[in-house]
Amino acid sequence: MSKPIQIFSISAPGFYGLNTQDSPLDLAAGFASIATNCVIDQYGRIGSRKGWSRVNSSSGNLGANNIGVIHELVQVDGTLTVLFAGNNKLFKLDGSNAVVELTYGGGGTAPTITANNWQCASLNGITYFFQSGHTPLIYDPAVSTTTFRRVSEKTGYAGTVPLGNVVTSSFGRLWVAETTTDNVTITFSDLLAGHVWTGGTSGTLDVSKVWPNGSDQIMGLSAHNGFLIIFGKRQILIYSGATTPSTMTLSDTIGDIGCLSRDSIATTGSDIIFLSNSGVRSLLRTIQEKSAPLRDLSKNVRNDLMTNINSEVMANIKGCYSESNGFYLLNLPVTKVTYVFDTKAQLQDGSARVTTWDSIEPTSFYSRRNGDLLLGKNGYVGKYGTYLDHATSYRMQYFTNYADLGNISVTSIVKKISVVVIGGSNQGFVIKWGYDFSGQYYSTTLNIPVTTVAEYGIAEYGANGSPVAYYSAGIQLSTLVGQASGFGKVVQTGYEVQINGAPISIQKIEIQAKDGKMV
Repeated sequence: MSKPIQIFSISAPGFYGLNTQDSPLDLAAGFASIATNCVIDQYGRIGSRKGWSRVNSSSGNLGANNIGVIHELVQVDGTLTVLFAGNNKLFKLDGSNAVVELTYGGGGTAPTITANNWQCASLNGITYFFQSGHTPLIYDPAVSTTTFRRVSEKTGYAGTVPLGNVVTSSFGRLWVAETTTDNVTITFSDLLAGHVWTGGTSGTLDVSKVWPNGSDQIMGLSAHNGFLIIFGKRQILIYSGATTPSTMTLSDTIGDIGCLSRDSIATTGSDIIFLSNSGVRSLLRTIQEKSAPLRDLSKNVRNDLMTNINSEVMANIKGCYSESNGFYLLNLPVTKVTYVFDTKAQLQDGSARVTTWDSIEPTSFYSRRNGDLLLGKNGYVGKYGTYLDHATSYRMQYFTNYADLGNISVTSIVKKISVVVIGGSNQGFVIKWGYDFSGQYYSTTLNIPVTTVAEYGIAEYGANGSPVAYYSAGIQLSTLVGQASGFGKVVQTGYEVQINGAPISIQKIEIQAKDGKMV
């Protein structure tokens, strides 16, 4: 007697993101074992990431060199200037997005620049550049829009600017730390005067004796809700009342959790995300859960992430929060992996939904005030958008975890796999399936049909009450059915598509199978 066909559905494929940490047989169907060049969209579907396009059409004196840092100066009158560093030089984009090298505009010999790992901070219409072993620099458009100078060359300069590697602009002043001779003192400037380092309300803060678990070193600074956050390598200090530095006090300390990388620190408006010695963490959750140090945003990929981290140069790791895209990015240049932590919704255990990118390879990030996400590339400032990496396609991959189809003691014979996809008109779509952790896959390639996209009108009215014709973007929904073969106790399916100018996401998966022999 023929056994009946059973249907197994995954209605929100990849909704929980990657999980490479736990046993695959114990995971919910919404987890993924591979989610490469993917994001979780606002509807909870796993889909293709965007690509990047060149903002500048030519490289100028940047040449074919990586961009180490990108920063945006926002002036009081609303003028926005994109600044960046590469080829041991400083640049900006002009009004037509052409690369303009900033030349030295001070007196005497120009400062020597031997690296591009600046940390930038803007205060009172001026951008300040700090980097270990380098003279601090400024870009002051009120003096010149095409040159830079030393901080010490600004009119009214007072005291001695620290040759720090860490800087933040918070509470109306600059805070600088980590010089080559002192990694436990924070020096802060006078109010609204990043060039005044003595007198007024400027001063210093020595934290060498307040680390909760013994000596440490400052790795980064940030601010949140009136608190100054001092990230050590293995501990964190939180000072309250930082709006008035002379009376600020140590409010809280966090032991055994610190920050590994200065440029992994990113503010979200309501929280601070950073790379710690136990994974990617949220500061507020860390404060709330001191007794549970392993509960972090990267909980489901922690071992893989930390293995990759161990092969990296910490100073080259870059992080960025993009509010418009709802994710935090952490790029690892040696392993060439960008981890994507979805911040739109957290999982039940408080961790983030995670996917990865493996081919975009940014060298720096910056999220602009207008929501644009900028990427540093060799020779170019890139903008996240479109669905090509400049002019090159890239491959999206999503694989489920292995799972038994109802009964682990009975082999499953897969007959058909159907996938509901959104977008990707006239694209080849590969369905793969394998059994029993073999690493060997059957596959079939189907073509997403060319479909007329349905559009729906939306009633709108002009200022004089007259109707305005408008149509919202429709969606293309396709169901692809692949004939399958083979059998095994546990089954894994995978889905791959070459992204070539159009997005695609996976709405639903159905596997038709019947029981085979008892095992």
